[in-house]
Amino acid sequence: MELSDELKGRARQIELLLMDCDGVLTDGRLYFGPEGEAFKVFHARDGEGLSQWKVAGLASGIISGRNSPAVALRAGQLGMRFVLQGRNDKAAALAEILAESGVAAEQTAYIGDDTPDLEVFGEVGLSIAVADAHSSVKAEADLITQANGGQGAVREVIDMIFAARAATS
Repeated sequence: MELSDELKGRARQIELLLMDCDGVLTDGRLYFGPEGEAFKVFHARDGEGLSQWKVAGLASGIISGRNSPAVALRAGQLGMRFVLQGRNDKAAALAEILAESGVAAEQTAYIGDDTPDLEVFGEVGLSIAVADAHSSVKAEADLITQANGGQGAVREVIDMIFAARAATS
């Protein structure tokens, strides 16, 4: 992902990485078992990227409209600090996270894939759409990943932010 100097500058400031879950950390498909339980598939590279993010002392989190024990479990495994599920008002969820974290909106990046994510895009310092996001989301994003959701897009974003930070070192 090639960044303009302006976007590199914004990427360098990111201290908090937030994202939707379905369609970003997963490929967006929903699997249901015979008892109605939902199954989710997460990509190991995204997990490794989020682990590196945490080791670097940076915070991450999920804002999701759905509730899923699998999401809470995976987020816990990765040390994600914020996991707000069942939240249809994503802008309000973002405001809660910013207040709790003490991180400024300009220091926050958000990765999304569908129209509910648009309300957050205008509130953060860096808005990112996954490659297979809805066209309206891609039109409003500052950046679009090369990878699809659930296929390493989160890792791509983390690598890009780390590269932007390293360029000033």
